[in-house]
Amino acid sequence: MMLITANELNGCLKSTVVLDASWHMPDAGRDPQAEYEAGHIPGALRFDIDKIADTSSDLPHTLPTPEAFGKMVGALGISNDSEIVIYEQEGLFAAPRVWWMFRVMGHQAKILKGGLAAWKGAGYPLETGPGRKPFPATFTAIFQKEQFADADTVAKSLKRDANVADARGAERFFGRAPEPRPGVRAGHMPGAKNVPYTALLDAQGNIKPDEEVRKTFEAAGVDLDRPVITTCGSGVTASILALALCNVGTEAAVYDGSWTEWGSDEKRPVVTDE
Repeated sequence: MMLITANELNGCLKSTVVLDASWHMPDAGRDPQAEYEAGHIPGALRFDIDKIADTSSDLPHTLPTPEAFGKMVGALGISNDSEIVIYEQEGLFAAPRVWWMFRVMGHQAKILKGGLAAWKGAGYPLETGPGRKPFPATFTAIFQKEQFADADTVAKSLKRDANVADARGAERFFGRAPEPRPGVRAGHMPGAKNVPYTALLDAQGNIKPDEEVRKTFEAAGVDLDRPVITTCGSGVTASILALALCNVGTEAAVYDGSWTEWGSDEKRPVVTDE
């Protein structure tokens, strides 16, 4: 199971590495570090996708090398034997990205269903402040290449029989709204299918039941009998699609650079309203 309830987490809290993966779009005006310090699950550590990343890349929060990832998460006290639970302040947004990062590095993590809101709703206490200083550990990443896609992988898929799902909203997907990052063209990859990540979430921000997830992907033209490449603006909400696909038994690779990379590369084809 990739999800864990607040009650289940409370029962194994002392033996679990809990990570607060909250992250917001730059224009949201929110500070996830400040929110973490204002109240987090006892013992939880901050996992910042902008810092545990390839910081030499011009692309946002790009996946680091396996060696670098191992050093970064080892510094958080995470080993290959660690039981990991990821959460965020509310709903699902960035936690699946961190789930995917561990998954592509060969480690299975879980996500707290309902996030911090569910923890508080169950009546469990919070801890304040900057958090404890972890004891370093050794984490050896084993890269799972089938769960990762780069621009060339996507381009090859598009030339064959594309099975690419784009998590952005329809307005951005069809090029009717500008991209939030400067220099990025509007539109989508030819052959990509639009599956807005919001269509997969219920009112509480949790992934909908499997049958509804299947219907949503199938209605968009995604073939669930074949591996899917998921994409979005910068690889965050694409991971929500990957999580939902994994729940229904379909393999998914996340395009790490996503539209920020593709849309800013003039050599890559772009189409708009269809």
